[in-house]
Amino acid sequence: MQSNLRCHLYPEFGSRRLITITLINVLEWLSTELAAGTPKTSVKLYFELLDAVISAAVTDKVIPANPCDGVKLSQILRGLSRAPKWVPTEREVLALLEVVPDRYRAIIWLGAGQGCRLGEALGMEHGPRCLDSQDQQLHVVQQLRYSPAEYEGFYLAPPKAGSAGTIDLDPVVAGILAEHVHQFPPVDTDLIDITSGDPVHRSAPLLFTTSHGNPFTDRTWSREWAKWRTAAGWPAEHGTYHALRHFFATTLITNHAEPQDVQRMLRHKTLRITLETYVHWWPKRERRRGIVGTALQTAAAASRPAGSGAPGSSPLEAPAEARSNPVCTRSVPDDLGHEKSPGHRAFRVETRGLEPLTPALQRRCSAS
Repeated sequence: MQSNLRCHLYPEFGSRRLITITLINVLEWLSTELAAGTPKTSVKLYFELLDAVISAAVTDKVIPANPCDGVKLSQILRGLSRAPKWVPTEREVLALLEVVPDRYRAIIWLGAGQGCRLGEALGMEHGPRCLDSQDQQLHVVQQLRYSPAEYEGFYLAPPKAGSAGTIDLDPVVAGILAEHVHQFPPVDTDLIDITSGDPVHRSAPLLFTTSHGNPFTDRTWSREWAKWRTAAGWPAEHGTYHALRHFFATTLITNHAEPQDVQRMLRHKTLRITLETYVHWWPKRERRRGIVGTALQTAAAASRPAGSGAPGSSPLEAPAEARSNPVCTRSVPDDLGHEKSPGHRAFRVETRGLEPLTPALQRRCSAS
């Protein structure tokens, strides 16, 4: 156990305060271990050890919650199955835009600039139902589907997995859509709408149709996409329209968008889905220490009259011994028991990281 802690947990978490370890940190560590070729059985062992360490800290009220609780290890060990297999670069997206005909270029922008799935982009219609130019919002409320047997052809269904929602409309995308409507007026298409539950026959002014004015079937789209993909130099296996959605997400992440904002723009049901899918792209930020203490000390110094008091006289100024050794310590019984009997030996626990908790955890794990 000591060897596993020393080799696999301390390098990543040993110097951190327990309360600063987040779900993102745990997922990044797991992905790094898997990328390094660590056997899955070993990764499972290391994760369970980390979970035990942090669970003990939660039980002893050192920290309020365990970030490991948000990890579904079975999905992680399957290789982060949601993670994109290929994400185009900015140059590769621009290369695709150069080869796609003008009539369909705005579809590419809906994927790369708004994160729309293919069916959602093809189901976009002109008007306030989907496009709110005044408030710069995009309402993703439907996707185009095709089923001759069940719905006599084309129909509008709710987006995948209940991911309907309203997101910010990028000003660049808004301008491109406006130009598209000007050059290629929407085509009124009679179809069935099941977005509200009961099937309703209506006419929808679809933004994107073939040159013959018909909605795209899967076969028609696949044929055109294969030509554009090849001309742009995209890979045949993973160079799908969905790769544009991955480009959108990773561009937000690498430009320091908050995880909750990325989740909202992608319309994921939970934040965990967003984190697990794009764990490799979340940038590691430098951990700032002593933020609150520094702020209070600065305020105290500013309010103290000039020349008053000696160093250490302020209740917010640490004594000399603490200033020379800023690690906070406390004494607890060897076995983390409820009461310390007379003569019971105590040891020092640094609340900063994982390593100081090791002796107690060893005793706890061996007892269980």
